[in-house]
Amino acid sequence: MATAHPPAPFALAPLAPPRKQTRPWLAWCPRRPLLALALALVAGCGSTTPPAGVTAVTPFSLERYQGRWYEIARLDHAFERGMSDVSAFYTPQADGSVRVVNRGFHTKQNRWSEAVGKALFTGAPTTGSLKVSFFGPFYGGYHVAALDPDYRWALVLGPDTSYAWILARDKTLPPNTQAAIVQRAQALGVNTEAFIWVTHTRTDPADAR
Repeated sequence: MATAHPPAPFALAPLAPPRKQTRPWLAWCPRRPLLALALALVAGCGSTTPPAGVTAVTPFSLERYQGRWYEIARLDHAFERGMSDVSAFYTPQADGSVRVVNRGFHTKQNRWSEAVGKALFTGAPTTGSLKVSFFGPFYGGYHVAALDPDYRWALVLGPDTSYAWILARDKTLPPNTQAAIVQRAQALGVNTEAFIWVTHTRTDPADAR
């Protein structure tokens, strides 16, 4: 029997074809309603605690963490499969939550995809451990396991080590820095040989307005 997988901090849905509007990339195209429903159903099984042996970064500052991060590497999962140019934008909200906007380019469909979600701290906001939802009440863990002192890169894990992302403020990282992050991820139990290295060659629709 297939194993149900919990949700993760990156979820992408295809955007509608361009329309005559000020920001056409904000439109949604419900071409995968069954996939979205399936993800929502299994999301209820997702843990929002860090993986065993992983401690989220503290002290953590949302004020410094907010803004855009580029996905440098990820482990493969269906919700991002075939995506390039993936980024995430985090915006603090007045109620203490965080608005999450993920965007990427689906190479086979030749179109941009976007998903908007909500993140909440699972404890004190000074610890980088959150839960993220793209499907209403269903949340999955988002844990900052390692973070550059200047907030230039981050290693993020999901509810277990099969969910891992390397994020950065820039589209690339210096080789020595990248190697050090990979070594750190490996020490936490991540299968770093399975990392998919994400290319960034296109102009984000949000930047082309």
